[in-house]
Amino acid sequence: MKSVIVVGAGIWGSSVALRLADAGWRVTLVEQHRPGHVRQASAGETRLLRCSHGADDWYARLAWQARDGWRRLGERAGEELYLESGMVWFAGRPDGWEHASAQVLKNLDIGCEVLDPADCGRFFPDFRGDDLSFLLWEPHAGVIRARRATQVTAALAVAAGVRLVRGRAAPVKGDAEPYLSAVEIDGEVRHADRVVWACGAWLPALFDGLPLTVTKQDTLHFAVPPAWSVPETPAWVDHGTSAYGHGDVDGVGMKATSDAEGPPYEPEEGPRVVDAGSVEQARSYLARRFPALASAPVLFTQVCQYALTPDAEWLFAEASPGVWLLGGDSGHGFKHAPALAGYVAGALDGEYAPEPRFGLHERTPTRGLRTSGRIG
Repeated sequence: MKSVIVVGAGIWGSSVALRLADAGWRVTLVEQHRPGHVRQASAGETRLLRCSHGADDWYARLAWQARDGWRRLGERAGEELYLESGMVWFAGRPDGWEHASAQVLKNLDIGCEVLDPADCGRFFPDFRGDDLSFLLWEPHAGVIRARRATQVTAALAVAAGVRLVRGRAAPVKGDAEPYLSAVEIDGEVRHADRVVWACGAWLPALFDGLPLTVTKQDTLHFAVPPAWSVPETPAWVDHGTSAYGHGDVDGVGMKATSDAEGPPYEPEEGPRVVDAGSVEQARSYLARRFPALASAPVLFTQVCQYALTPDAEWLFAEASPGVWLLGGDSGHGFKHAPALAGYVAGALDGEYAPEPRFGLHERTPTRGLRTSGRIG
């Protein structure tokens, strides 16, 4: 039986552990805290699932596969993890990111519709779109209960035979190779055929020279009337201004926040308090786009972090024989987890090499895959 140690029980690590256990691997999943703990980027209350990725079709296809994966996972757990509310993209230009996204979705036969800004009245109780060129409607997009999905995935992995170990992990350096296919856990060294380091924002501190930076990301939810709930209100993204959100889910309020990169951040000891400037920015956006919510009170806040690559492409590469690095979700990785786990499993089995885009190479800064808007 093949063996693997997966370090990090966020959504990526837990999904990979579950997939490999289902395939018959002997799996150890290592987490220093608990799956879904508040320091994880995966622990945010919600994440969006959308197939639009600008001109890129690889991530669009993977997101479409992940949609089915989330639905199957929810059925397996007996919980509704994915809320298919649909998503509206606010396009400021006729030939921008949203136009490229629409072309890719149509080529892949993924449902979408280009609408006039005046049509937004069918989606939101109040809306101002006089500065928009068009709307891109993704009817099969929606909202994932992220924190709960992370906990459920880890629990399903344990039920499938994964051994969950609490402890702080460190790589083991070799003589002939940079690293051994082993993990030191609180002083004890454990070996396996493969090791997958999927520890999110902790990855750059464990391996030198990675094309990753960690940033602080403030998330805000506002108290809104019932009409602004999911699924009655869809998710939305304003790519040009780096703003995104969705209606109220489970009583934590309407999410309205920024996807722009925050300041550098240390995930273990960094303060978990949102900045006043983040609140002002979100309020200003609500007042402009949804005027009826201009004075909505802040109901819930949370600080997470991004592990960012300069080009927003993920990191998935073999750093040493049997030692795999998986990270750099760059703010658009959560939604892909069920499908990404299958992709990772195939690479670990030697079925194919990962896409060159995910390698340990120098990256050129760009933001074409994320909702963080255009550079400049």
